[in-house]
Amino acid sequence: MDQEKIGRFIAEQRKKANLTQVQLAEKLHVTDRAVSKWETGKAMPDSAIMISLCNILKITVNELLCGEAVDINNYSEKLEQNLLEVIKEKEQADKRLLRSEIFIGMIVSVILLSCVILASFVQMETWLRIVVIVVGFIPFAIGIIWAIRIEQVAGYYKCAKCGHRYIPKYKNVLWAMHVNRTRYMRCPKCGKKSWQKKVLSKDET
Repeated sequence: MDQEKIGRFIAEQRKKANLTQVQLAEKLHVTDRAVSKWETGKAMPDSAIMISLCNILKITVNELLCGEAVDINNYSEKLEQNLLEVIKEKEQADKRLLRSEIFIGMIVSVILLSCVILASFVQMETWLRIVVIVVGFIPFAIGIIWAIRIEQVAGYYKCAKCGHRYIPKYKNVLWAMHVNRTRYMRCPKCGKKSWQKKVLSKDET
């Protein structure tokens, strides 16, 4: 999606509604700085307020994502294009998240290993050794919890039995046996357990 085009469209529609950036921001319970970022193409409105924004500006979400008023004859085509772009952007965002998961895992593992080596080979009091290990374990535990959260929400798990793709609950991902990103879980659709692979797309490609 062309964020600059969308930004110009938001500004045009705001002016047509005789609203200043401050007035629009107040109606949406955001800052005027946020509105300014939308209009300059530096950011997109959050999905949670997108409907409210469209209602205030008297446009459709489809028109907002197109960055222009959509003729009724081209509405379906534009809607399909926007949906495809949203799906593509989600897949790209999920890829970045999964890469960050690897980075987080490596960093916290290095921290823990460094603290264990330090406590094992450097002469110090017993209580200090315990403190050093605990200091290394805390960021490791937090990092792993956060990495699993990323793995849960980024992309989908594909059932090996029926092919259903879904986002499982955090606790299911946390406690499931796994090999890398393949986890042994129960499918919510067919109810069968299988080794389910992580995939980025919701639909078969």
